[in-house]
Amino acid sequence: MDFPIFETERLHLNNVEEEDMTAFFDIMSREEVISYYGMDALVHPEEAVEIIRSFHTNFNFKRGMRWAIRSKETNEFIGTIGLNNLNLRAKKAEIGYELHPDYWRQGLMQEAIIAVLRYAFAELDLYRIGAVTFPENTSSNQLLEKLGFTLEGRLRGYLYQRNHSYDAFVFSLLKTEWPEWDRATANSKEEGEA
Repeated sequence: MDFPIFETERLHLNNVEEEDMTAFFDIMSREEVISYYGMDALVHPEEAVEIIRSFHTNFNFKRGMRWAIRSKETNEFIGTIGLNNLNLRAKKAEIGYELHPDYWRQGLMQEAIIAVLRYAFAELDLYRIGAVTFPENTSSNQLLEKLGFTLEGRLRGYLYQRNHSYDAFVFSLLKTEWPEWDRATANSKEEGEA
């Protein structure tokens, strides 16, 4: 399977390459980015390379997919978005993402998430997309709810970061709950391909 590439109004979503290591490290070493990420900030650039390599390994073994988020205007690497814990047989995955703080609150992550959801539901035929967040991450929680995700509950002591266990919220979006306007677009595309 070739790695899927998407284009939105303002973004290119494509493969994360080792050449992106410096920009990825810059994002993942920032406390404001990873404070609600579920892992500690990166300290050494080599850690970024290892994570990027793990993205490729997960894709090759169909366990996950991670896209670089690039500004269409500048082609600058500004974050990533991915399907984690991908299980094609069970038709489920979890979505995860991060964005450089310079690009927060511009609606860019919403664009990226919609593109990945379209692919997950229409092309991969997944039934469930989950998301795990910190309860305190109100921006991410509100974005997920805006996109139709349902808060299922709280997982006690689920995330471990900074030598401490934290509770997490778990959200989900089912294919049957996917917004009507987007489902209609996917269905018309599928009919055109048949």
